[in-house]
Amino acid sequence: MNTLYSNSTVVPSGNANPINDHDDAGERGFDVYRAYQRALADEDISPPLAAIHSLTELVTSSNAGTMFELVRALNDGAETLKKRVPNPIGLTAGCELFIGFVTLFPHESASFSELKREIVHQGKSYTSQAIKFRTKIAELALGFIKDDSVILTHSYSRVVTQALLHAHTRKRISVYVTEARPRGLGLKTYGLLTAAGIPCTVVLDSAVAYVMDQVDFVLVGSEAVVESGGLINAVGSNQMAIIAKAENKPFYALAESYKFHRLFPLSQHDLPTHNSGILSFPHSMNRSATTQTRASPRLTDDVPDGSASASLPQRTMTLEQMNRNPDVDYTRPDLISLVFSDVGVLTPEGVSQYLVGMFAGL
Repeated sequence: MNTLYSNSTVVPSGNANPINDHDDAGERGFDVYRAYQRALADEDISPPLAAIHSLTELVTSSNAGTMFELVRALNDGAETLKKRVPNPIGLTAGCELFIGFVTLFPHESASFSELKREIVHQGKSYTSQAIKFRTKIAELALGFIKDDSVILTHSYSRVVTQALLHAHTRKRISVYVTEARPRGLGLKTYGLLTAAGIPCTVVLDSAVAYVMDQVDFVLVGSEAVVESGGLINAVGSNQMAIIAKAENKPFYALAESYKFHRLFPLSQHDLPTHNSGILSFPHSMNRSATTQTRASPRLTDDVPDGSASASLPQRTMTLEQMNRNPDVDYTRPDLISLVFSDVGVLTPEGVSQYLVGMFAGL
């Protein structure tokens, strides 16, 4: 009964069957994507947990009468979620964990209906207990944070924010946080930390190298930790790790075990979020319009010091330009010092070994 809690999960092989008019999830009109969105409305729920929550609801709604039918319905539901979400990395990890748990669940119930009820109970229990993983990780990270530590973090992460807030109750810390353009989620982290009284400064993404020699270590969250021991996180994490390595500064990642993902990228182009439009060049450009824009005096940088900038256009990326940029990137394991998880403090090699054992059902 504790398979899901122990993370000893096997992911069933084979691709999900396409959804058809006769699938179990659809017979009662259940919308797995809507259930996923409802779960995400809770600020404490991350995409992997939202995926587990929505698949748990799918089990409740399903008319499946055999384990084969139930697993097929769950695979169909997982495939639906992956297609509906632009960045499916986190939710895929959650789907893998839950479907593997269902596949290995002991068939000791008197009836299949009772078995499904027990699966639902275990799924709900796991999602409620998994939120507490961040508390354990925060306590583990505390041992590596000394008084008067200066920490650099990137974008916004629930587990990192909780770790920093916890450290603030015990030790004196100061935090640099990147703006994390284009969404600017670093400003959310800045607001939460400063509200708690932590000295905090926002750093331009392009100023990471400028500030690196002033920090003691880097602390980032994760979208997923992959089989290589590498990290998928908000774009910019990779370049931060490269700079930290060059400056001999530790680069620590915090990750709940439900973010461990059966994926082995070798480069940025291997990520599920990558597509041909990422950082592509437009097929056609209006040369005359471009020339006119460049010649426009409103765009010149020759503005006298102290003059009002209200006459200048706002220099922010357009939606089209944002869409041409990646949301996440991949950080190689050799750039990561340690991974703090609810299953312990692991080296990247240790993460790889743990994932191999996890997916081998050990």
